[in-house]
Amino acid sequence: MEEKDFFNEKTETKAAEIYCPMCRRSNSYDIRWLKRTKKPSLPPRANEMDKARFAKARDYMVRLDDVLICKTPRCGKKIEISSLQSVVFL
Repeated sequence: MEEKDFFNEKTETKAAEIYCPMCRRSNSYDIRWLKRTKKPSLPPRANEMDKARFAKARDYMVRLDDVLICKTPRCGKKIEISSLQSVVFL
């Protein structure tokens, strides 16, 4: 079985304060996350190894956006998001 068989996936957006190094301004940006929550029960085709992996599985979120565009009208440059973690365990 694959990891995606253990989780339900849902896309969420969360606001974050990001600093633009070009124009030196800070703005609020909506960042997309993929939230993976553990299913309530294991699919019936699982073997013993899959049961052990399912027991250790935890809910987590993965950041989908790596680059944003600055909201300042004069700037408009790409901002690489390095200040936020890319994976967050819940």
